[in-house]
Amino acid sequence: MPDQEPDAEPIMYAMQCAVCDEQSAASIDYTEGHAWALRHSGRNPSHHTYRELVTRPWRCWMRGW
Repeated sequence: MPDQEPDAEPIMYAMQCAVCDEQSAASIDYTEGHAWALRHSGRNPSHHTYRELVTRPWRCWMRGW
């Protein structure tokens, strides 16, 4: 399940160009990756397909049977 403990790592967001695989830096603010994608597409007019990469920490534990 998603880790919601007080010591959980933050959810991180990045954007990746599906044409050249270049990607933004990961950030807790998803708008930074979106801004990177707009700048990247401006510099590379034929690159208009992107992936949003989300790193969501999870916590797992064994339950007694």
